[in-house]
Amino acid sequence: MTVLVEGLPEGQYAQLENGYRIHYLDQGSGPAVVFLHGSGSGASGHSNFKYNYSWLAEQGYRVIVPDLIGYGYSDKPDDVEYPIEFFVECVHQTLQAIGLERYTLVGNSLGGAITLRYCLDYPNAVEKMVLMAPGGIEEQADYFHMPGMQVMKEVFTSGPMEPAKLETFIRRGLVYNDSVVDAQLIAERWGIFQQQNAQVINTMKVPNIAHRLPEIQCPVLSFWGMNEQMMPETGIMTLAKGLPHNRMVLVSECGHWVMVEHREMFNRTTLDFLKHG
Repeated sequence: MTVLVEGLPEGQYAQLENGYRIHYLDQGSGPAVVFLHGSGSGASGHSNFKYNYSWLAEQGYRVIVPDLIGYGYSDKPDDVEYPIEFFVECVHQTLQAIGLERYTLVGNSLGGAITLRYCLDYPNAVEKMVLMAPGGIEEQADYFHMPGMQVMKEVFTSGPMEPAKLETFIRRGLVYNDSVVDAQLIAERWGIFQQQNAQVINTMKVPNIAHRLPEIQCPVLSFWGMNEQMMPETGIMTLAKGLPHNRMVLVSECGHWVMVEHREMFNRTTLDFLKHG
């Protein structure tokens, strides 16, 4: 049963062929743009992209914002494992259920890893990609050496979980300027966190696919914050050299959430890319 969280909008649900139900927001009309959010406690499509998707819909695009399996208002099975293939399968079946055939994918962190793998699996469906510090381009163990991951471990293993600990992680691990972290964001993520189970984090497997980046032939726009705490900065050159048709934007005074911390620049730059490549 879905328990609604105050301030977190409820959209529509897609019943998938694999038996699961995925929640998604659907706004605007025009070329389709699909936003895929990152992982972490209490994550959802709206909380990751609330400053971006509605604006883009106003510019003449149809935006689809799913909650990944295990997150948001989507199903959260505790009797399966969560390899990258499972996320891709659920996203693909969601877009099939909606009736989309071709679209741009926008993904950050885990959502970026899913975007890359999705494009490799379904290249004819992906017109363009927008990436923000994606996962899946390093060995999984390398991520756990990052300062943000150490903050996450410190916060989440120090006794019972509470909203203040979640807020500490977001402020110290995900952003450079923590003035963008407000009470509404914490409330949204805490409300979803209460409904999650540990299975999605404990069994998540995101292999390193850096060696396959040259296979991706669609245009790509990549963002990377220069104060990134979660992803090794070696990913910058991995993307820049590995993707054949990539425009790279490096953003100073920015952590893991460029679409939140520098929302106006992100929106303008993404719109220009969608229009002109």
